[in-house]
Amino acid sequence: MHTEPTRIPVTGAGSYEVVVGTGLDRELTPLLAAAERVALIHPPTLRARAGELGERLRSGGLAVLPLEVPDGEAAKTLAVAGDCWDALGAAGFARTDAVVGLGGGATTDLAGWVAAAWLRGVRVVQLPTTLLGMVDAAVGGKAAIDVAAGKNLVGAFHPPAGVLCDLAALATLPRADYLAGLAEVVKCGFIADPAILELLERDGVGTPARPLVERAVRVKAGVVSRDLRETGERAYLNYGHTLAHAIEKRERYRVRHGEAVSVGLVYAAALGRAAGRLDGPTADRHRALLGALGLPTRYDRDGWPELREAMRLDKKVRGSVLRFVVLDGLARPAILADPPADLLEAAWAEVAE
Repeated sequence: MHTEPTRIPVTGAGSYEVVVGTGLDRELTPLLAAAERVALIHPPTLRARAGELGERLRSGGLAVLPLEVPDGEAAKTLAVAGDCWDALGAAGFARTDAVVGLGGGATTDLAGWVAAAWLRGVRVVQLPTTLLGMVDAAVGGKAAIDVAAGKNLVGAFHPPAGVLCDLAALATLPRADYLAGLAEVVKCGFIADPAILELLERDGVGTPARPLVERAVRVKAGVVSRDLRETGERAYLNYGHTLAHAIEKRERYRVRHGEAVSVGLVYAAALGRAAGRLDGPTADRHRALLGALGLPTRYDRDGWPELREAMRLDKKVRGSVLRFVVLDGLARPAILADPPADLLEAAWAEVAE
C-alpha cells in the first residue's frame, strides 16, 4: 500500500510544492522556518483541529495566534480581513512571520489575501480540508475576497510557501461538500486530463480520492507554473465559472461553489456546441457525468436576466467584451469572445429548469 506523500511542484515565480497524502502535520514546521509568530486562520467547525495544530507549533517554539473566522463565503469580506489585520498588528507580526490557512476554499482564499496585503506580503501556508480546496482554491496563488459587485473581485496573486493536502480530512467531510468538490475535478478532466473522466465514469462517487486529487492538482500546477498571472492559458481553469459565479452572486453565496460550477460546465458545453466549436457527444458527456455524480445540471429559468447582468462583471471580461472558456474538443480549451445574444440564450435553454 502506497503511504508516502506525493509531491507536486509548482514552478515559476514563487515555486513551492503541493503535498498530497495522510499524516502531513510533520510537513508544516519546516515551511515556517525563521518565523517567530504564526496566525492560524480557521472556521469554527475546525476549532479542535486548529487547537491540535497550535499546540504542535507551540511545542516547536512558535507563538501561535488563532484567528477564528466565519464559515464559508461569509469569511471573504473586507470586514473579516480587516479584523485579521488588526489582530496581526496587535500581536506585532513582522515580515518574517507567517499565516496558515486551515479550512475549505473560502478560508484559504481569505488567508491568502490577509497574507498578501499584510506588510505587502508575508508567507502563507495552506492546509485545505475540503476536496474543492485541495484541487482548486488552495493551489495556484490566487487570493481574493468578495464585494457587493461580485465574487473574488478584490485580491492578489500571492503564491503560498506550500500546500498540504491531508486526505484524512476528507473522511469527515459532509457528502454534499465532497460532491461539490468533484465538479472542479470534472472540470480538470474536460480541459486537460480525460483519464479523470474515465475514472469517475467507471467508479462514480466511490472513486478513491487520492488519484483524483493528484491528477487534478497536476493539471492546475502545470497551468499555474506556466501562467501565474492569468495572461494566457490560466484562464482555461475558469471553464464553467462565468455562469457559476453569476449563480453564486444571485444566490447570495448560499449555494456551494461546486454546485454552481456543475451547472456552469453544462452551460459552457452547450455554448461551445451552439457556436459550432464542440461536438455533440462531448457536450452531452458533461451532463451525463455530472448528473451521475449527483450534481445539479439545471438552474432556475427565471434567473436569466440577473445572471446575464452579473456575467458582465466577470473577471474574464475585457473592456465590454464577455469572454467564455469553451472546448474545441476534449482537452482542447479555448476562448469564445463576445458571443451573440442568440448563442447565449440557446445555451441557457439547455440548463434552464
